[in-house]
Amino acid sequence: MIRKLLPFAKKYWVYAVLAPLCIICEVILEVNIPRIMANIVDIGIENRDLNYITRMGILMILMAVLSLFFGAIAAHFASIASTGYAKEIRRELFYKIQDFSFANMDRFTTASLITRLTTDVTHAQMTFMMMIRMMIRTPMMLVMATVMAVTLNARLSAIFLAAIPILGLSLFIISKSAYPRFRTMLKKYDRLNAVIQENLIGIRVVKAFVRGDFEYEKFDDIADQVRETQIKAERIVLWNMPIMQFVMYGCMLAVAWFGGNLIIAGDMQSGQLMGFISYISQILISLMMIGMIFVMFVLSRASLTRISEVLEEKIDIEEKENKVTEIKDGSVTFNNVSFSYAGEKGNMVLENINLSIKSGETIGIIGGTGSGKTTLVQLIPRLYDVTGGSVTVGGVDVRNYGLSELRDAVAMVLQKNVLFSGTIRDNLRWGNENATDEEIIEACKIAQAHDFIMSFPDGYNTVLEQGGVNVSGGQRQRLCIARALLKKPKIIILDDSTSAVDTATDSKIRAALRSEDLFSRIYKNHSPEIITTIIIAQRVASVIDADRIIVMDDGRIDAIGTHEELLKNNTIYREVYESQQKGIVEHAGA
Repeated sequence: MIRKLLPFAKKYWVYAVLAPLCIICEVILEVNIPRIMANIVDIGIENRDLNYITRMGILMILMAVLSLFFGAIAAHFASIASTGYAKEIRRELFYKIQDFSFANMDRFTTASLITRLTTDVTHAQMTFMMMIRMMIRTPMMLVMATVMAVTLNARLSAIFLAAIPILGLSLFIISKSAYPRFRTMLKKYDRLNAVIQENLIGIRVVKAFVRGDFEYEKFDDIADQVRETQIKAERIVLWNMPIMQFVMYGCMLAVAWFGGNLIIAGDMQSGQLMGFISYISQILISLMMIGMIFVMFVLSRASLTRISEVLEEKIDIEEKENKVTEIKDGSVTFNNVSFSYAGEKGNMVLENINLSIKSGETIGIIGGTGSGKTTLVQLIPRLYDVTGGSVTVGGVDVRNYGLSELRDAVAMVLQKNVLFSGTIRDNLRWGNENATDEEIIEACKIAQAHDFIMSFPDGYNTVLEQGGVNVSGGQRQRLCIARALLKKPKIIILDDSTSAVDTATDSKIRAALRSEDLFSRIYKNHSPEIITTIIIAQRVASVIDADRIIVMDDGRIDAIGTHEELLKNNTIYREVYESQQKGIVEHAGA
């Protein structure tokens, strides 16, 4: 798993190499200090050689300072390499998510993706830093300190050699037991992020319905679940340190006991025992560090797996090598189209859709909730791919177009109107980053947005908060329509995008979209015959002037015709129309 993510450190390989080299220098210097200390005791003090003691003392200080220097430099290089490594992983994750189709997004929750981009990548960063520091320092210190200890007294070295299997077995049991619990913990983190995100996005609704207490309970519940799963995971890991310390102090006591006996017997000098104890400390601290590394790897393994799941996710919608880049007009044809969100084995949301829309037509789509209206139009710009059949735009199967070219030619105003933090002008230029102020104003006039924008003190420079929460729902819809118009698309899809505006404004927008002014002020050199408009609506009044109206029911096309034809021949349409007319009459009477 780690090996798969190592290429992300390629840009920072110099720092990733320099850090271990500095660690090697640090360890070499550090591991020689106990030997010098032993010589000071056994040679300098024993022989009362002050000159020798001074020389060796200065050498010890110099080596300690250099060891500290190389350690600090290694930490600096490792920090640069690991933060760069994390940046590259986050960048690749974000870019991969941008390529996700709607179907890919359906397999991952937003909260889970956020956790993977933040918490999981942080764990990967910490693991990488440990790899280029501790994974070099610890084994090297272990080996060199062991060699130095053996050279001092081979018989005494058998004590800590007996401790290694005990530590190895305990680490294996701990890591194997902790891994699934950490996976569960990270899933709970996903849920916690989802609850927080949902609450913050809907904070106005929470306050309006006085549901703060309910949200408190929901948050406390998931926070408790995170705490409990974290305790269960870390309860196992916590055994690591006591076991390590037990073995370490046991070794220290055994060395002191047997080493003291060797000194009494004359088989070992006091300085050698002091040096040996220092090497034992270095060895056992190295073993403890190995334990900590294993614990970190257990935690990061779960995170690395989650990161890899995103990076290895197969993109459902891909471009062909010989893609078509030119879309000649806005004609749309559905050829025996079927679609299921779960693929061929799932329940079909759309079945046997056959429909031909001429370029330049205005098409209305009406139907009950869940009838498949939105799903139908999402197949046009390939937000989803058909499960069966084909969709063509401009006479070419949409799967043969480049995604950028196809989606540039199709402007969708979705049911959920999303605006981004920044000025109104910046948001409108999402439709066309090169749009002139004149084009922006004309688009807003057609979308009936110019007047309310100019009512703000800063006009088009008014700053919108995240999601556009400081403007009304109807204002957001009109801004989104203006943004779509600035794309100068060949197909405009309005998915219930005037539901929050009054009927008079709705009528003005529809009239403007059908007027010659649209083509002279926005499209300029385009003729009206090239532009196709598809309007999804709940209100019959929003589609009454369309060239044709499609009535959908349970994923199928129930009827197609003009308002008059459907009123005469289609039961569903007539019932919807009459119920809405009755509501209007009753409202007027009241």
